[in-house]
Amino acid sequence: MSIQAAEHHNKAAEHHDHAARHHREAAKHYQAGDHHLAAHHAQTASGHHQHAMHHANEAAKAHAERHGATSKSAAR
Repeated sequence: MSIQAAEHHNKAAEHHDHAARHHREAAKHYQAGDHHLAAHHAQTASGHHQHAMHHANEAAKAHAERHGATSKSAAR
């Protein structure tokens, strides 16, 4: 695996971890009746998830570039 792909995989994992923490915080605040703070944490979790997906896509691109995959074979 290329160093670049590994870095993207690590960043994706970090963002998924951050998203999970924010989801837990959102649940805690929702149960406590603080819907405004729950919404804040839910939105922050969503942002981390999107950022994680970006890194996952970049890792896939790095894999494809390293192994010479074409866009047709990568789509299969």
